[in-house]
Parts: sequence; structure tokens; C-alpha cells
Amino acid sequence: MDTKGFTGLEAGIVLTAFVVIAAVFSYVVLNAGFFSVQRTEEVIHTGVKQVTSSAELAGDVIGHGWRYGYVNNSASGYDGTWDSGATSNPGYNYPGYYAWNYPDEASKYQADSTNLTVVEFYLQLSTRGEPLSLSPTKLTIGYSDKDRHVGALTYTSNENATLGNMTMGCWNFSITRGDADVLLEADEQAKIIVSLPDYGVTANMDFTIEVKPATGAVRGITKTAPPSIHETDILH
Repeated sequence: MDTKGFTGLEAGIVLTAFVVIAAVFSYVVLNAGFFSVQRTEEVIHTGVKQVTSSAELAGDVIGHGWRYGYVNNSASGYDGTWDSGATSNPGYNYPGYYAWNYPDEASKYQADSTNLTVVEFYLQLSTRGEPLSLSPTKLTIGYSDKDRHVGALTYTSNENATLGNMTMGCWNFSITRGDADVLLEADEQAKIIVSLPDYGVTANMDFTIEVKPATGAVRGITKTAPPSIHETDILH
């Protein structure tokens, strides 16, 4: 009788081939799945990092009504007038700057009761926030109100900038707690001072200052100038 069929060896070869093919296919599928999961985690992590702000306000936002272009009375040749157009800068004479921190108390502050011109606030890292670079190449400060928008105010590094002696539309920072580098890290605090553009804002006027880091969410600070502007006001 003529009979045909698989021998045990042939069946084993076929079964082994199926097992190998299934294993290779499973490896490809699993590898693609692991890669997809990894990429998804990276996208989620990046997204969370971008929308989560690493900085928060520490304390109140302070506004100042400093008059622009004040000539200090200790300067040589002072004649008791305002001078916003002078180009020289002799002694303690700061024409074209907001008047702040002059050496003698009698002329240290010159108030502008019409315009809120300078704003200062303090930043610290939020809980588990990553270090924030305050370098002007990494951090941008923007400004807007109902009449104007400045996407990037000018960073100024003159020696009196951290004391408020700045031209219009500028910003500066100083580390008030922590080491002296440009990174705002855990348990550190930085003061940001902003001179508002175009002579500032008038009473009861809303304005927004935006802190825009290279990585992380933009921190918008929206405040209203007080009904009566003084040398120093807590802004709400």
C-alpha cells in the first residue's frame, strides 16, 4: 500500500520555521511598540515642560512714579530745571533716566504723580521647577497696554540699572538671595526691575508685563496703575 505523509522530522522543521517567524514578527511588533511608547513619553514630558511655568512671583509687585529726565541737584552746573534732552552725563547728573537712588536723600526721589514709570517684582522657582536662566539671551521681558505692545524690552547692564536708573523700555535683574550666576535655582530669589516704555501708564490704566523664558510657560503679570500715583505703590 502506497501511503504519503509528514515524518516526525519534517513536522519538526515546519513547526520550528513557524516558531522562528512568529518570534521575529513579535520582536518587530514589540520593538515598534516600545519605540512608540518612548516617543510618546518624550512628547508628553516636553509638552508638560513647555506649559508648566518654572517661576512664580515672590511677594507683591511694586510700582514707582519716578519722573523721567531729572537732573540731580548735586551735579555740577545744576540750575533747578528738568533736562530730558541733555546728552552729557557729568557727575551725578542723569538726564534721560528715571530718577532713583541718588546719593543725597534730599534729591533721592523725584515723584511723578501722573505716570507710573517703574515696576519691580521678585521671582523664585515654583515647586520642582527647573533652574531658570535670567540671561538676556535666554529670557525675554515683554510689555503691553491698551496703547502699545513691546514684545522684547531692552536689557540694560549699566552699573546703576539694578537701582532703577534706566532709560525707558528697559529691564534688569539682580539676585537678591543665592549665588551670583545668571541661573535662578531652588531657594534663590531674583529682583526684576522694568522701566515702562513711553513714559509709563497713567492712573487706573491696565498693563501687562510678560516674563518669557527660553523653556517653560510665559508668566504674565497684569496690574492696574493706582488712582493716585506715588513714589511707591503696591500694585493690584
